[in-house]
Amino acid sequence: RNLTVIDQTLKLIEKQGNTPLDLTAIDYTDPETYKLLAAGDTTGVFQLESSGMKDLLVRLRPENFDEVTALVALYRPGPLDSGMVADFVERKHGRKEVAYMIPDLEPILKDTYGVIVYQEQVMKIAGALASYTMAEADGLRKAMGKKIAAMMAEHRERFVKGAVKNGYEEAKAKALFDLMEKFGGYGFNKSHSAAYALIAFQTAYLKAHYPVEFIAALLTSEMHSIDGVVKYINECRTHLIDVLPPDVNHGDTVFTVADGKIRFGLVAVKNVGEGAVEAIVEDREADGPYASLFDFCERVDLRRVNKRVVESLIACGAFDSCGAHRSQMMEIL
Repeated sequence: RNLTVIDQTLKLIEKQGNTPLDLTAIDYTDPETYKLLAAGDTTGVFQLESSGMKDLLVRLRPENFDEVTALVALYRPGPLDSGMVADFVERKHGRKEVAYMIPDLEPILKDTYGVIVYQEQVMKIAGALASYTMAEADGLRKAMGKKIAAMMAEHRERFVKGAVKNGYEEAKAKALFDLMEKFGGYGFNKSHSAAYALIAFQTAYLKAHYPVEFIAALLTSEMHSIDGVVKYINECRTHLIDVLPPDVNHGDTVFTVADGKIRFGLVAVKNVGEGAVEAIVEDREADGPYASLFDFCERVDLRRVNKRVVESLIACGAFDSCGAHRSQMMEIL
């Protein structure tokens, strides 16, 4: 759904006569996007919509793509309950010292302020400190993720032995393994998190720079859900975006954009299906706008546009541009 929203937003941007946007070439250091994220203005942004996530965004105030990636990995029950998230936020803002149990951990954990956030970090620690092969490190990742006690006991012995052989103190090696076991079990796959963060950033970028087109695409994605439409209409109010009423002479199946305003999609009107809207639009494109309700009823295919559809269109104001009162049109019908 989110990929479709992105696709429709790009098409709407182009329809407004703007240069087509290449999302693979956008600026991932864009200040406007980070401003939107730091404000928690993320309704409609992939993965960052929930109230808890908005709260975390405001607390963390991400300033680069790595922090958005970490955010996606951290916002899950395990890290939230374990205090990892609070630790990460406090360290980022310098309210808590970034400390490394062993200095050699710094290159591996520097990006995440000394907090073990990703499974890949656990694998790197095992390789760097205890001479694990990549395959062994992957076995450790699996054992941690699935919390397999027997395998963890084997790995504890293997890790401590390897670390001691490499010149680290046994007590520190054991303490580090305990730490890895505690946080590594919550570790998220970084490549997965980065892929999510990419789409999150792209949707946030579109919202920051093309809010009208982006929200129109969101409305289209939810046009069969009353709750969804209401939610994004409220978002339009928050962003002072005008939503034009449904209109048989200007509306389309989906939500469209005209002069910086959003035109209500006809399919989102209750009791009006896609087949009916297609019939209305086809006729309008072939023979021009409808002059009146009479003209409309003469021209459209009444097998696809039945009485119930016409009543719903009158009631929602889709014929207001024809110049008669809704009550008059209902009587006439």
